[in-house]
Amino acid sequence: MSDIKHLARGTVQALTPYLSARRIGGKGDVWLNANEAPDCSEYQLDSSNLNRYPEFQPPTLIQAYADYASINGASISPEQVLTSRGADESIEILIRTFCEPASASTSGDSILICPPTYGMYAISAETCGVQVDQVALDTHFDVDYVAVEQAVNAPNSQVKIVFLCAPNNPTGNMLDKAKLVDLLHAAKGKALIVADEAYIEFCPTLSQADLINNHENLVITRTLSKAFALASIRCGFTLAQASVIEMMSKVIAPYPVPDPVAQIATQALSIQGLEVMRERVAILNNNRMVLANSLQQLDCVTELFPATGNFVLVRFTDAKKVWQAFSENGVIMRDFASKDRLENCIRITIGNIDEMQVTLKILNSL
Repeated sequence: MSDIKHLARGTVQALTPYLSARRIGGKGDVWLNANEAPDCSEYQLDSSNLNRYPEFQPPTLIQAYADYASINGASISPEQVLTSRGADESIEILIRTFCEPASASTSGDSILICPPTYGMYAISAETCGVQVDQVALDTHFDVDYVAVEQAVNAPNSQVKIVFLCAPNNPTGNMLDKAKLVDLLHAAKGKALIVADEAYIEFCPTLSQADLINNHENLVITRTLSKAFALASIRCGFTLAQASVIEMMSKVIAPYPVPDPVAQIATQALSIQGLEVMRERVAILNNNRMVLANSLQQLDCVTELFPATGNFVLVRFTDAKKVWQAFSENGVIMRDFASKDRLENCIRITIGNIDEMQVTLKILNSL
């Protein structure tokens, strides 16, 4: 081992990094592997204050997101919103704020995840020296609420945060509101329950934001990367009661959102910006429906997972053959075939109509 590697923390030396779509790479003209939007909007920037540090939490942006989040029965105040560098930073800040890392004298706290799910929960915990406990999704890939509650309330349990992704990446499953409420009551005073709603714009009536004011231990993470088509600016949000936001504000970096990012995000959350987002969602949801209906007719498809986000997970009879066909035709997908319980599965991002037609043409040729 080199001298520099030897200096790194042991957990980092042993860590297998999360491989993002860009990090994995690929060659082609049709990119359907990162759940990105197929289009983007234009924005105006005021560069007159670039010599100044940005505000810690830009009030205009925070108010805009509080207003936007106050739909479908939710009532969110600015004190219940924190903006960050994507939802990924929110995940890390939650762990750093509420979990004690392991030490020579103690095993420390842990997070609980429900695989198969988004990989960054575990990576963020591991880099912070926090243990990762697991309760697998049930046979239908829904959350096993009874098992999660038992894990949180088990003797000597060190679980401080439970991460639940809905729509779940990659399976698309949603949360059961009544069972979530029961879990929140069972975990009160013991653990935070985090609902990751990165894709909620594609099924907004299924958000859990209306529960925040009644449950101090509920946290919701959001992003502008998906439906808002702003993956490049890295802007996310945390919704929770003010007491949670106050604790996270002690830990987050002093200037988490650059001024150009705040300007773009605020424009995206304007009345006009929201109209554009909702039009995009309507188009993508329709494209998803057309793709899903067509996939169900193909002999090479054995299972179609719930279609709730801007992606669909598909189980094929022979994923290697499908993957090779996509690669040979310059279509880049996300392969999940090596993941536990996801044998022969490939996740397809919902793109524009031309990209969906190319996808179906390749599959129909097999």
